Amino acid sequence: MNTTANNRQPPSIVRWAVLGTGTIASTFAEDIRWAGNAELVAVCSQTAEAAAAFSQRFGGLRMLTSIEALAADAEIDAVYLATPNTAHFKHAQSLLRAKVPVLVEKPLVTTAAEARHLAQLARETNTFAMEALWTVFLPAVNRVRNLIAVNAIGTVTGVRAELGYVKAFDRDSRFFSKALGGGSLLDLGVYPIGLTLALFGFPQAVSGRWRAAPTGVDMSAAIRMKYPGFDATLSCAFDRNGSNRFIIEGDKASLAINEPFLQASRIIVTRNPLARHLAIPLGSGRLSRLIGKAGRRLPLPGLTIHEHGFPGRGLQFEIEAASRAILEGKCEQQLMPLGASIAALEIIETVLAQPAS
Repeated sequence: MNTTANNRQPPSIVRWAVLGTGTIASTFAEDIRWAGNAELVAVCSQTAEAAAAFSQRFGGLRMLTSIEALAADAEIDAVYLATPNTAHFKHAQSLLRAKVPVLVEKPLVTTAAEARHLAQLARETNTFAMEALWTVFLPAVNRVRNLIAVNAIGTVTGVRAELGYVKAFDRDSRFFSKALGGGSLLDLGVYPIGLTLALFGFPQAVSGRWRAAPTGVDMSAAIRMKYPGFDATLSCAFDRNGSNRFIIEGDKASLAINEPFLQASRIIVTRNPLARHLAIPLGSGRLSRLIGKAGRRLPLPGLTIHEHGFPGRGLQFEIEAASRAILEGKCEQQLMPLGASIAALEIIETVLAQPAS
């Protein structure tokens, strides 16, 4: 990152560029306005027309058309990588070798070996790198950490999470193409896996199963992560719409992150079976959603709801966290270290090593 002269105050704002102009790049550009220590100054795309349209949409950003120009630009402090999954490794390598901090849209890369290589490169160049698993930084998730820490739900006895969205099969789409790094685990599974790792650390053992799409990528998958005293049972899918909740069971209470948990804004804590069944019903259908909505409106004994709404889509919290770490000269962010990204990919590879069902 660029430094100031000795007689000046150190910088308090990270000047970001975004590499890519797709949907998630647009969300980043929209949400950065809510981050107090970051600003978007440039966009890079191989297509000049795409860069120009993106620039105009977001206030006249400077435009670059090559990663070499991006890496050499002294007016850019950090880069958000919003390119296709299979391009992450190449682009992150180029920027880290130039000592440019990178925030890489999930998944960090497509294999654990690539992730380990990037982690080594970040250490060697003393340069910041982080996977942009934005859910980990949401205020609601911080409240979950605090509730667990103060024993609000007692000893954890189980974790259940599901993330599923129906995707019409298209062999050429990024969801189903092997060449584009497709599959439900890399697209959706990283969220329940990553959040479980962020809350409970690395598991003792991992097992799972998966079902193949016609292209050979995983259409759906189930993951079991074993911890001392409890299991985390997780799933992801393109062939169904899931409940999309993240539930932690304790011996004193149950805690549920509202659906979709990847954009968590509400936490529901229930301390008796009636409140549990009404506020967090089983199932993911319309009836279950209506029961849950009605149950949360009732003055049920043993029911506590924590609201943590926010403007925008929620990427501003990871942007602030990454920017703070960069301003402090760190190579990693403590809530989302590269070791967690490596572990998530190792878990995915363990599941996919099993024969498809």
